[in-house]
Amino acid sequence: MSQSELPMGIPSVDLAHFLSGTAEQKLQFVKDLGKAYEEIGFVAVKNPLISDETVQNLYRVVEAFYNLPIETKLKYERLELAGQRGYTGFGKEHAKDSNAGDLKEFWHFGQEVTDDDPIKEKYPANVHVDEIPNFFEIGMKAYKDLENTGKHLLRAIALHLKLEETWFDSHIHNGNSILRPIHYPPITSEPKNAVRAGQHEDINLITLLIGASAEGLQVLNKNNEWVSVTALPDHIVVNVGDMLERLTNDKLKSTTHRVVNPPKEKWHTPRFSIPFFLHPRMEMKLDCLPSCIPPGSSANYAPITAIDFLNERLAEIGLIQK
Repeated sequence: MSQSELPMGIPSVDLAHFLSGTAEQKLQFVKDLGKAYEEIGFVAVKNPLISDETVQNLYRVVEAFYNLPIETKLKYERLELAGQRGYTGFGKEHAKDSNAGDLKEFWHFGQEVTDDDPIKEKYPANVHVDEIPNFFEIGMKAYKDLENTGKHLLRAIALHLKLEETWFDSHIHNGNSILRPIHYPPITSEPKNAVRAGQHEDINLITLLIGASAEGLQVLNKNNEWVSVTALPDHIVVNVGDMLERLTNDKLKSTTHRVVNPPKEKWHTPRFSIPFFLHPRMEMKLDCLPSCIPPGSSANYAPITAIDFLNERLAEIGLIQK
């Protein structure tokens, strides 16, 4: 079965075809994923390596956390970490070309290094929530499942780029990835300029999004039209980030997207959304791949490391000071 167009407005692929299908199905998966990422930068992935039970448990503890009093949540805000672990309060982050704070609060789970990799010293410790049993354990189970799913998607991308299938593996081992459960509270008064999340592109290699609890995600397609992406229960949405676009010299598209406010009659409804931002190791070079630079042309981007690029972007969205 080849790529199909879903009512959600983006193409769909089945990860099982890549992992356990025939040679022909695997080849078709690589072709369909590559085509989707060259044309729109977003794809719906069926059969990700995360169970419904894990997703349900994660939403349960996340909702319980956001229902805590604000003074309790603020105990878990780590301002010195630029929001990279723990809680970030409502309206703190904004799109890079906007000064209006997004109408959201969020939490960050980060990498847990379990081998003797010296990169462990570079990462801040994760934050534990005393009030909610198993909050950390459930979050990290989802983190590792989505990281594993992303590893296999990057293997398919590597094949599409005519690289060795495992080319990305060493670059993402103990990578600087983030799991971000987001809460968009009910809207209680007419927003001035802000939307739930202003139009933006993601910073990382790829983003894996577990189905959001309400509508609102929109993608800007190649015709410059906003297309609504509706969550399907058996799919996750996976999009290209700026690091992968840069690495591939714009061959793969980091597509602009946003989360719009609901119609007024639905203002009272909160929205929960849980993206996993798959980042490489800090030292990875994001220099454009030679195979993605046409003969006689030069690279579209100057060389930069993943950590320097990340810090530039965190400053642009207001999480660190320049």
